[in-house]
Amino acid sequence: MITEADREPETLYGISGSSGIVVGRAVVLRPRSDDLIRYRLEKEAIQAEKERFQQAVDGAEQELKTLRSKFEGDLSDTLTIIDSHIRMLRDRMILDQTANLIEQKQINAEWALSRALYLVKKKFDHIADAYIRDRFSDVEYVVNLLLDQLSEHGQQFPTGFAEPVIVVSEDFTPADTVRMQAEKVLGFLTEKGGTTSHTAIVARSLGLPAVVGVENITERCRTGDTIILDGYDGRVCLSPTIDQQKLYQEYDRQHQAFSDELRWYIHLAPETLDGLRVRLSANIEIPDEMEGVIYYGADGIGLFRSEFGYFQQKHLPSEDSLFAVYQDLVITLDPQPVTIRTLDAGGDKLASQLPGNKFKTLHERNPALGLRSIRLSLQERTLFITQLRALLRASAFGRLRILLPLISLLSELQQIQEIIIQVMEDLTSEGIPFDSDVEIGIMIEVPSAVTMADVLAAEVDFFSIGTNDLIQYSLAIDRGNEYVAKMYDPLHPAVLRMISRTVEAGHAQGIEVALCGEMAGDVFMAPVLLGLGLDELSMRPSAIPHVKRLLRHSTSRRLNGLAKQILKCGDGKETRKLLKSYQETNYGGWRERL
Repeated sequence: MITEADREPETLYGISGSSGIVVGRAVVLRPRSDDLIRYRLEKEAIQAEKERFQQAVDGAEQELKTLRSKFEGDLSDTLTIIDSHIRMLRDRMILDQTANLIEQKQINAEWALSRALYLVKKKFDHIADAYIRDRFSDVEYVVNLLLDQLSEHGQQFPTGFAEPVIVVSEDFTPADTVRMQAEKVLGFLTEKGGTTSHTAIVARSLGLPAVVGVENITERCRTGDTIILDGYDGRVCLSPTIDQQKLYQEYDRQHQAFSDELRWYIHLAPETLDGLRVRLSANIEIPDEMEGVIYYGADGIGLFRSEFGYFQQKHLPSEDSLFAVYQDLVITLDPQPVTIRTLDAGGDKLASQLPGNKFKTLHERNPALGLRSIRLSLQERTLFITQLRALLRASAFGRLRILLPLISLLSELQQIQEIIIQVMEDLTSEGIPFDSDVEIGIMIEVPSAVTMADVLAAEVDFFSIGTNDLIQYSLAIDRGNEYVAKMYDPLHPAVLRMISRTVEAGHAQGIEVALCGEMAGDVFMAPVLLGLGLDELSMRPSAIPHVKRLLRHSTSRRLNGLAKQILKCGDGKETRKLLKSYQETNYGGWRERL
């Protein structure tokens, strides 16, 4: 029998879910049972089966509400997750589809539920956006809860740990974590999930390190194995040496000290040593994230993705319901700006999931190049006008900026301008107040917009560069495609030159240029973005203190000099080498790991 002493140390890589380093013994939990049985129902048994399924939904909802009461007033992120699960229990995507399958296929509820999950997964598999793709885990969690209710058995969680352990599993739900004794858990390690998965969010709420997305970890790790879990780097060491354990404990001490230091920057101005100020804003998806926007000292919202206001509804949202959300955002942050992107559905963002029958028939051979974002809004004028009316009404209550996604043609922008003018005239005639000088901006996400930036800049109040799409369209690489994803390179010279060109074109017309892609919150890449002259970086709220610290340790002269050097690079490898040298000289090499 091979013991741990016989094994060589092994390092595995996943995704950082929650920062911190721990060393401890593993407890490996078995996956939920998937031994589902299919059986055919007699016609007269269908109604009773649908009622059994409904009882399972009611039971799962009661379980979640009981769980919620245990977190009341404590962990707001966890409460948000539980609330989203309660809402999803009533979502037509699973509820209606399962009920329909029971009736149409005459199959038992468990099998119908698993079939409904399969159909939903097929849709999510084509999504490139990491945040939205991670939301599939919500569906899985809810389905597992329902299967537990139907089968009256689920994953069994040991609660009598003799000593604190690192818990290893395929995945966890918030309910799973509550069933364990938090004081006996050192950290979480999972096969599934990303930075926005629930394991990661709950681990951060509990202050426990977590690494997620480690391939086959439940097979490679055994209960009792010693593990180093590095939640900063997303790294896991199985059966480490004593020297490795001491080294990581020292890393953790350094990281903790640095994290404490970062808190001081929350309340400081985002400016360089020589007085250059850059606005650091937040990207958010739902209003519940406002707490983080305020806590981390953001200079407003640089990107509010309005899609979730549509995808989580059974019907298309009304003007009044959209207005209520936008008004609340604007009032809460006044006088800081709130930038709201109009509906960016289509492509990888599932236009077929929009409420309304007409969208279900939308099937495109190449949706990334098809009817998506502003193109969909221009085709569905009623949908677009409803949102514009809500946005303009909210503009009367603070500084609201309207951001239009995926502009690729001047004619698109001109059509939108005509629509906005008409909407303003309608509101005026109805006696409804709005800000007639509301700022209108466009996202620069495709090469044609970069090329025409000088022309487009004359028509709008600001630019916001969406690097996630710009990189994909510029390099012709789908980052969700496992065969080419490694070629997706934010530091490719072509990408950086496009950003530089956009900034120059915007400034030549006297408008501000922001960047709201994932690059903005990456402290390793931030120096070159700052050196390229961007006026605003918008990122996840927790990244703001880190980028602010970098800014306050820099001068505009050094940053500009770095950018000039990097624009001469021939490839991403050379760019990284220069950036790494800059970080080591000016910012301290190990700190880029945070």
